[in-house]
Amino acid sequence: MQDIIEIRSHGKRNVIVSVLIGVVGLCLASIAFSVLPKSLYLIGIFLTCASLVALLIAWVKYREPQFSFLLSRESIIYKHRHGQWQLDWSNIQRVDVPRVSHGAEYKSLEMVAIKIKDYSVFLGTVSPRLMTNLLMEQRPLLFHDMPASKDCATGGCHSDDMLEHDYFKDSKGIEYKGIQAMFANRMTKLRARLGYDIFVSGSELDRPEQEFVDLLRQCQQRVLTVSS
Repeated sequence: MQDIIEIRSHGKRNVIVSVLIGVVGLCLASIAFSVLPKSLYLIGIFLTCASLVALLIAWVKYREPQFSFLLSRESIIYKHRHGQWQLDWSNIQRVDVPRVSHGAEYKSLEMVAIKIKDYSVFLGTVSPRLMTNLLMEQRPLLFHDMPASKDCATGGCHSDDMLEHDYFKDSKGIEYKGIQAMFANRMTKLRARLGYDIFVSGSELDRPEQEFVDLLRQCQQRVLTVSS
């Protein structure tokens, strides 16, 4: 295993291309406003709007970290523009592509999911801003495999299910409050429904989800073999 394996997010790609498209589009829009009659100004407005969108996309891409994952001999480090988390290889119980029931079949989500062993070790590595972002970003996962209930027929239970309690006590008896507790309760809820605690979108990887899962499994196996 290499000292550090760097994983670059798909979302980080083509920043320069987006900037060029935006700049060229603004130049063409300027020419259109200068040359075309007023009756055709709509073309210039369209080019301007499209160019501004391209520049906005470039700015969002630029803000993303250079690498979304750093895989070292000790741990996995996940990087996000809102912060990061770190997970030791020995604290991983299972990693896979999550699947959810879709009628009579099962459908794979475009994500990589990790089930961890010890919440207390992991929670101390997650930045508060990232916890807040993940609580919002991963809300749609709560709708998968939601328990059937007569109250859900009216949609009333869905809104209640989006809220997390700000108190959590783990298996070691350690108590958490505030955003850490809310994040821990969300992980517990996702584990009960989908079998995993942490979820990462496939768009943040540089390869298909299953290939990344295989890479993590290989790295973990090598690290644990060496340490034993």
